[in-house]
Amino acid sequence: MTVTLDRNVIARVRTKRRGLPLVVWVSEHVVLATLAVLFIAPVVFVVFTSFMSSQQTLTASIWPTTWEWSNYSSVFNRAPLARWFANSALYAVLATSFMLLSSVPAAYVLAKVKFRGANAIFLAIIGMMLLPPQVTAVPVYVMWAQLHLTGSLWPLILPNLLGDAFSIFLLRQFFLTVPREYGDAARIDGCSEWGVLTRIVVPMAKPGIAAAGIFLFFHSWNDFYGPLLYTSENPQWWPVAYGLATFRGAHGTDWGMTMAMTMLVMAPVVIIFFFAQRTFVEGITLTGIKG
Repeated sequence: MTVTLDRNVIARVRTKRRGLPLVVWVSEHVVLATLAVLFIAPVVFVVFTSFMSSQQTLTASIWPTTWEWSNYSSVFNRAPLARWFANSALYAVLATSFMLLSSVPAAYVLAKVKFRGANAIFLAIIGMMLLPPQVTAVPVYVMWAQLHLTGSLWPLILPNLLGDAFSIFLLRQFFLTVPREYGDAARIDGCSEWGVLTRIVVPMAKPGIAAAGIFLFFHSWNDFYGPLLYTSENPQWWPVAYGLATFRGAHGTDWGMTMAMTMLVMAPVVIIFFFAQRTFVEGITLTGIKG
């Protein structure tokens, strides 16, 4: 009956859209095309500028007169880009792994285990989501300084072992969509709560877990404020986001090379999202998070 109802609804929507006036149809597509151009135009500008010479970048010309492919190779000669990429990969991969190890069990307990104080803990997690990181920056920095870990990325990586508020919230919303009957059946068969989590819930919640992991990976890769606070005095630990800012300050007049480095920094994020977009969108849809 549900399938038949869905088909009837789709058929009605299609019928209505076929009956729309031509003016409405054209207006909708013009608006969509305009929005697409507005979103794509900055990326196209960066791509074309990355192939321009330093003499052409400040002119009114949009199309490169000569394609300077050497901009991409020169970037590696003028900056330790390989080290910056390695630092960003270390930061993003470890932070995401630690977050999943801690946030998945915490979200499962809040979603599937009934105990006194669960609502209070969940409200506290939401409160941590609303707390700006700048509010706690000074005391947290003092703590890491006393542990002699400032000047590295570890103050940004290790806190993920204690969970991430937004990730716990996101995963909890997804775990609530998993029918409780599956866990009850596993418990009847003698499965522990840890077994229910690892054997039942996690395999069924892969889209939500992937979405939470992608969110934190992108945040870690693009993080500028954290590395600015902890690694600004130690170039050995600079990630690509902070390295790009320093490169732009040192070579601001050579916009072709600066845009080439921008494209290189963007490439891993675009590639990961391209291959994981279906899982990412599915996870966001099923958790009910809306942008």
